[in-house]
Amino acid sequence: DLTMATLFAFAAILQFNDPDPSRWIAIYAAASMLSVLVAFKRPVWRLFFVAVAVIALGWAALIALAGPGASEYSHMFEAWEMKSPEVEEAREASGLLIVAAWMIVLFVRGRRTPLVQA
Repeated sequence: DLTMATLFAFAAILQFNDPDPSRWIAIYAAASMLSVLVAFKRPVWRLFFVAVAVIALGWAALIALAGPGASEYSHMFEAWEMKSPEVEEAREASGLLIVAAWMIVLFVRGRRTPLVQA
């Protein structure tokens, strides 16, 4: 949990030089904070996991439908700098899918607890 929290925090920090940083920082910071709360066994309203996952999945779908083709996904790791807008969109969609997947993991792991932990 702390590992993922750290990775999401790092992703949020990297967004400060993005042309539209606010929304990217928000999604990665939300994933980071929820991971921190789980790691320290703090009470979490589990529907937050669902909300972040739904937002990330919907956003990833919008990006994927509007932009990158399959070939762009194969070029995501060839260079750190932006190769093309399509490769950047593939990276963005993939990051959102990672957020959604981790939120689903946290939700499923906590299924034995009520939706509102106190």
